[in-house]
Amino acid sequence: MSTIFRKSVLGSVVALGLLASGQAAAELSANVGFSSEYIYRGIYQAESSASAGVDFGHESGFYLGTWAADVNQGIEYDLYGGYEGSVSDLSYGVGFTGYYYSDDFDGSYEELNLSLGYGPFSVTHNIGTYNGSDIGGTDADYTFSTIKAEYNGFYALYGVYGDEADGSYIQAGYDTDVSGFTVGGYLLKNDEDLDLTGGDGETRLVFSVNKAFDL
Repeated sequence: MSTIFRKSVLGSVVALGLLASGQAAAELSANVGFSSEYIYRGIYQAESSASAGVDFGHESGFYLGTWAADVNQGIEYDLYGGYEGSVSDLSYGVGFTGYYYSDDFDGSYEELNLSLGYGPFSVTHNIGTYNGSDIGGTDADYTFSTIKAEYNGFYALYGVYGDEADGSYIQAGYDTDVSGFTVGGYLLKNDEDLDLTGGDGETRLVFSVNKAFDL
C-alpha cells in the first residue's frame, strides 16, 4: 500500500467525517480496559495489559478514533477511521488503521479494512503493509481475514494471514455486561507460525474487563 494511497484514504475519511458532522449528530466516547494477556490476531503481545481509547462517531456512519495499550517494551498506539453502513440486514464497512509502537518494539502496520455482516455472521478482509524498515528490518505486504459467528454473547472466530505472512488461529469466547462493565474471556489456539515460543502452536485463556463512557 503506497504512502500516497494511505494518505488519500485517511484524508478522505477525515474530510467526509467532518462534512457529516454538520449534518448528523456526533458522539464522543472513551474506553478503558485491562486484560490478563494482550493477544492480537492470534499473536502474543504482552502480559497484563492496560488500554485506553477515544472514539468520535456520527449518525451517518463515519467514525474516527485512537487507542493505546502497553506492550512488553513500550506503548502501542493506533489511529483509525472509516465508514459503517447497512442495507436491509446486510452490514458493511470500509476503513483505514495504522498501528504504531514506541521504543522500537515493532515496525508500524498500515491497513485498508473491509467488512461484511449478515445476522450472526461476519467476515473481514484487511490489506496491509508492514514497515519493518522502521526498526532496521524488512518491509512486507500481508492480508488478514476472519470469519466470525455470534450468539447471545458467545462467539467463535477463525483468523488467517496471507500474501507474505503465514499463520492461523481459532478463538472462542463470551462477553457480557456487568454493572456497566464489559467482562469476558476467550480460549485461543494458534498454529506454529504464530507461536512466538517456537513451538507447534499454543493455547491461551484470556480474561478482560472494559468500560466505555460518553464524553
